[in-house]
Amino acid sequence: MVTKKIVLSGMIVFCLLMFSAGVCVASEEAVTVGGISDRGWMAMAAAVAMTGAAIGAGIAVSTTGVAAAGATAEKPEVFGRVMIFVALAEAIAVYGLLIAFMIWTKI
Repeated sequence: MVTKKIVLSGMIVFCLLMFSAGVCVASEEAVTVGGISDRGWMAMAAAVAMTGAAIGAGIAVSTTGVAAAGATAEKPEVFGRVMIFVALAEAIAVYGLLIAFMIWTKI
């Protein structure tokens, strides 16, 4: 069950990042759609990238953290190996932050 949540959160973050990158690429020319300028769309894309990554990282870290705590309680010598999984789940937020900064500097 834990792996399904991690995979689902990773897929959600990936889709949100691809959406925000697509909005950023699509708004190269100065266009106003529905009263929102291209810079507004890029700002919203950066916000979606960061928000999605934070939500995905929260889900992934909460599930891997519980699993890490259980594994460490049973076998304390696996602490270092289990923390790698928690760090990888936390990297999702860093990726979202990186994409958000890349979109924001394009504004």
